[in-house]
Order: sequence, then C-alpha cells, then structure tokens
Amino acid sequence: MMFTWTHIAAALCLVSSLVYALSRRQKRVPVNTQTVAKNGEKVSTSPPNPDPYLDFDMETAHTRNHIYVNKTLRFPYFQTMAHQPMHINDWIEIDKDYKWYLDQKAKVIKEKGKIVIDSLPENDDACAELLETLIDYLPKRYPTLFDAIGTVGIHNKVTGERFEDVTGKSGVDALMVVSRLVQDDFLMGRAREDGHVYFVGGLIAFPGFYLLSNYIGKPLEEIHREIPYFNEKILMSVERTLKRFKANEPFERTSWTMVDDRNLFWHNMVTNQKLGDNVHPKDMWMRMDHQTFRKLPRSNGIAFGVHVMLKRLEDLVETPLVPALLAKIHLEGDKALMEYKLDAAYKDRMLPYLQELTKRQLDLGLISESDLDKVTDFRALVKDGRVPNPQTTLSKPTETEEGMVDMV
Repeated sequence: MMFTWTHIAAALCLVSSLVYALSRRQKRVPVNTQTVAKNGEKVSTSPPNPDPYLDFDMETAHTRNHIYVNKTLRFPYFQTMAHQPMHINDWIEIDKDYKWYLDQKAKVIKEKGKIVIDSLPENDDACAELLETLIDYLPKRYPTLFDAIGTVGIHNKVTGERFEDVTGKSGVDALMVVSRLVQDDFLMGRAREDGHVYFVGGLIAFPGFYLLSNYIGKPLEEIHREIPYFNEKILMSVERTLKRFKANEPFERTSWTMVDDRNLFWHNMVTNQKLGDNVHPKDMWMRMDHQTFRKLPRSNGIAFGVHVMLKRLEDLVETPLVPALLAKIHLEGDKALMEYKLDAAYKDRMLPYLQELTKRQLDLGLISESDLDKVTDFRALVKDGRVPNPQTTLSKPTETEEGMVDMV
C-alpha cells in the first residue's frame, strides 16, 4: 500500500489530537495536591482538608447561626461587602432539613429547567472542577453521610444515590450531580479579557427574588445596577477581590432579608409587593444567604456558593437583643437599602411583634433595660460561647400556612 503525504499528514494530525486530549486529562490533578514552588519548597495552593465531623447527627443538626457570624446584622446598616476569611470546615453546612432541601431543589429543576440551571461553554470545565472538589470534600468532612468511590465517585448514604464515576461530566451534567449532594446553590463567575467578572452559569434553584436566566452572560456591574450604592461604592473593590483571591484563600459573607413563606425559589411577597393578609408576623422568616467564594485553580473559575437559611421570627425570642436590633435597623437604617428589601411590605406589621419579643426577653431575664442602649453589642451576651440557635424546621408548614393562626 502506498502512503502519500496526505496519509502521513492525517496520521500526524490524529497523533497530535490524541496527545492534546491526554494532556487535557492529565491537568485534572486531584484536589488539594496542587502546589507551587516557594523558596525551594512546595506550598499547597488549595485549602487544607476539612476536619471530619464524626459525631454528626442528622436528626438534630443545625447550621451555624448566621445572625452571629459574618457581620450579618449590623448598625449603622450601610452597603459593604462585609466578607471575612472562611475556615474550610464551614464551606458546606448540612442540617436536619437536608433531604427537604434536596427534594425541593429537584422539583424546581424539573419545573424550571434552564431558568435555574445552565452553563456557557467557557464555564463547563469549572462545573466539572466544582463537582470534583465536592466529591473530594464531602467524605472527608461528613464521613457518616458520604463514602468516596475511588477518586472519581461518591455514595450519598442519606439519599442512597451512588455516582460511580463522574469522569467526563461537565457543565449542566456536573451541576445536576451537585444538586443531589448539597443544600447549596452555586453561581459561577469568570474574569474575561476586558477585566470584568461575568456570571457564566450555575445552579440557582433557590434565588427567592432573581433568576439565573436573567444573570447568565452579564457582568457584575449590570447585575447589581439596581442595588443601592453597589456600583458607585464597592463594585471596583469587589471585582478586584474576585480576580485576585487564590484557591487557598476562600472567604464568606451572609446577606439577609425578610420573607413571608418557605418557597425558596420565589417568595410570595416579591410577587405581591406586600405581606399576605393571613400571615402572622411570628411566621415571617429572616432569610439569610450564606455566600461562599472559592477560586477553582485548574479552570480559574469562581464558585459562588449560596446556602439559603430561614430563621422563623418567633425563634428570635431566644436570641437576646436581636429583635431590638432588627427593629432599630428598620426604623433608622438607610432608607434606600431598606426600600430595596421591600420593608414597606411588612414593616408596619412586624415592628409591634418585635417589640413584643423584646418585652418577653425582658420578662425572661435574657436582657436588661440597660442592654437596650447598646443593641449592636448583642454578641457580648453570649455566655460560655454557647450561641443560641433555635431553628424551626422548614419541612413542615407553619401555623399561618395551615390557617390555624388567629390574626386578631
């Protein structure tokens, strides 16, 4: 058989393609083994392994009380990133409502599709890397809940699901597996050549008041245009932080707003712009979005984790001074910021109830009259390091939802 230059060129092209493909696969090094040379020594560029949570009890498990961490409630209340370094143990938090979250997430994904889960081609490898990172992390942090299947799979012992080999999963396929592992949503970001950070995909099943489909492909500046003071005061700082932070420098913050139901995808109050007539203020919720930030070193993607946590307003009776602080923020906080939080929809009904909770705290001896002069110091009332953390389950309807509350 005669070989022409065309045959030889085709063969060389095929070999080159195979070499390239193999080199791409080799770049997927295991998580936590990526190193750089520094003064002749190898230094990890990834966070350390998490500590194993060996005595985890799903029946009683709580997340941290985010009222007390990450400067969530503060006064004076003004626009700031309010972020801080994150211990790797706190990246993924799991609580007693874990299965309820996963069930709700699956329902939203089935009903909404690309509105809540999508990825641009430039983001597909970052989705794969996020999944690989979770598969490495979860069995180490929660060994009673997850088993590793080699280095490429995971067994969720809570749901019984096994993902034997996720090799090759990327983009939306990878995010679908993520949705069966953790309560968190993930918004994916990337710095483009123009120097700005863009949202390029993610899984956002529990946004509450925005849609992934309206964010994808857009820069931070456009997405945050309606948020008071964001672009003019902190946009440049936020973009600089997101572009410069490294894989071994994860950080976190927590935002808050008041909502009227457990519908994490889209709250009624957002649609109606008012609190429903049948909603008793004790059954309102403080929605706290625990936001985590991790740089994915192989793809250079940014993973914005969002774990939505709801604290029922009646639960605040056990958190000294917090009802008084929340009232102060609504009465004296920045008007534009509070209007953005739709405070006009619920404030008049909520404030008297917060006063009632404060009175109950006085009667119970949890606070004194003098404490009311320094409500911003509520963390100082924590005794023996035991942060109060009451948490009404989200898996059951409130009395308001069951129509059992007398509104008189």
